[in-house]
Amino acid sequence: HVQLVESGGGSVQAEGSLRLSCAASGYTVSSYCMAWFRQVPGREREGVAGIEDDGRISYADAVEGRFTISKDNAKNTLDLQMNSLELEDTAMYYCAARSPTRPWADLAKRLVPAEYNYWGQGTQVTVS
Repeated sequence: HVQLVESGGGSVQAEGSLRLSCAASGYTVSSYCMAWFRQVPGREREGVAGIEDDGRISYADAVEGRFTISKDNAKNTLDLQMNSLELEDTAMYYCAARSPTRPWADLAKRLVPAEYNYWGQGTQVTVS
């Protein structure tokens, strides 16, 4: 039974930093593709950063250079270090994972919610 639990959200001033963590159970993070998404009320959920089972990493243009995604295999967590936070980063952040045997619907568009089948409950990030 795959379970994802996010933590680390909160309120921060612009230009500040936060570190999100996603504790995984029921599988090992090293063997799964995982990602962070975020959503603002009234808008679609969007991809923030993803890390695949082979270590390949991708970022949304809006966070490139400011956010860093990583896996901690010892702790079995997925982390997101967020620096230089902007007002536009305010959102609910979700951790997601996908089954390693699941084929990609579109290899050119991997950081999309439809590609992921396991989700956490989310953690709120508010930048002011």
